[in-house]
Amino acid sequence: MKAASTRPRREALAEPDCSPFLLQGFFMLMKLTAGAALAPLGLLVAAPALAQDHSAQDHSAHQSHPQSSDTAPPQPHKAMDHKAMDHSAHAPDKAEHSAHGNASAFTNGSGTARLPGNEGGMHGLMTNAGDWHLMAHGFVQTAYTDHGGKRGDDKFYVTNMAMFSAAREFEGGRFEARTMLSLEPAMSPRGYPNLFATGETAYGDPLVDRQHPHDLFMELAARVDVDVADNASLFLYGGPVGEPAIGPSAFMHRASAKYNPEPPITHHWFDSTHITYGVLTGGFSAQKFQLEASAFRGREPDEDRWDIEKPKLDSWAVRASFTPSPAWTGQISTAHLKSPEVSHAGDEQRTTASIHYASDNGLSAMAAFSAKDLKPGPTLTAWLAEVNYDLSDRHSLFARYENVKNSELFPDHDHPLHDQPFRVAKMQAGYAYRLPVTDAVELALGGSLAAYAKPDMLDPFYGKNPIGYTLFAKLSLGH
Repeated sequence: MKAASTRPRREALAEPDCSPFLLQGFFMLMKLTAGAALAPLGLLVAAPALAQDHSAQDHSAHQSHPQSSDTAPPQPHKAMDHKAMDHSAHAPDKAEHSAHGNASAFTNGSGTARLPGNEGGMHGLMTNAGDWHLMAHGFVQTAYTDHGGKRGDDKFYVTNMAMFSAAREFEGGRFEARTMLSLEPAMSPRGYPNLFATGETAYGDPLVDRQHPHDLFMELAARVDVDVADNASLFLYGGPVGEPAIGPSAFMHRASAKYNPEPPITHHWFDSTHITYGVLTGGFSAQKFQLEASAFRGREPDEDRWDIEKPKLDSWAVRASFTPSPAWTGQISTAHLKSPEVSHAGDEQRTTASIHYASDNGLSAMAAFSAKDLKPGPTLTAWLAEVNYDLSDRHSLFARYENVKNSELFPDHDHPLHDQPFRVAKMQAGYAYRLPVTDAVELALGGSLAAYAKPDMLDPFYGKNPIGYTLFAKLSLGH
């Protein structure tokens, strides 16, 4: 195995140096990926009168309180803002709305995680088919990133996701089936540069300073809620691909990270389990709290990202979530993961806590802590804080701070620093300019700049003051 510090800066053929063609490629690929993003959604988009006229709505309309689906069911053939409709079965719990029709205390994020009600749920294109409520959402993001320093790299790449759900109510409960897909397996197994990120493998070697691609199947699951009292229900969630009850909602589903083009370097401390092959979660959901437990497969996905791996239930997780108001949500969780990393022997006890805030005027933030107790091995902790502020209908600012203790920066067993933990920090800030393409499609153009703090011992490998930047164009169905 080669030491990570000897990796060439640019990959031949698979990852060419495209910086001379940045501007031309950026806009050319935007046209191509726009069609790719919307093609799977063609049937919904072609439905007559599907799009709701957003031109009559100002920004404040997107912050209005949602109405209960029990009293104001969604109208067919309209594109509806996520503030008016939650993506999870269109109010998967009656607890999402008070008896007086006030704002939901919570909305569902990824898997069964909760987010503040003011976030309003996943944006999407919605319609009805008989008793079924259908939702489609997706995005394609083209990006050019350049991470400096001796172990940095640059790349022009595309990330993407498409979500579909079908939900209906029955006497005393609700049912929802949903799937989430990505074409990221088409890129190199080495993914794209993300300095100080670690986790999973490519070509049999551990990934270091890279973000791995997502799998084709990011979710293939269903949820059933059965009412047991007013504003309270028992639920069961699961499937061959899903997300267990551990950590906060995955980063691509948090409003605090919606325009940030880079995954957190703490991804494998907080939300790497958002793609898990084999999940079964049961819980109790009420207006202000949720208790749940999961059985799931602890091993992370392998580098063959086109298939569905064999589900197992060899690990467990428990999570308690608190939603005192539509502006606040918190969770604490712990999980025992059976042999999560193929390149590391042993199990892991992962414990997380997070608190989320969402105002009614475009401000979303999260602060989180995680501890990975490696068995055998040390306990590695991480801190994460991120924020997004929609200044207006067009302008957004975002920022993220991470501080993590990582022992995977030198995977070569013969390297003198192998398995030695180092505490590093990443500071990132950026801007996005948002443009409506149609009533249901938004284009965001922007960029971010990142700086790092690290021990001096890492200077020979990373350089003294590495700086990174990313330019992006993100096309979203639902905004």
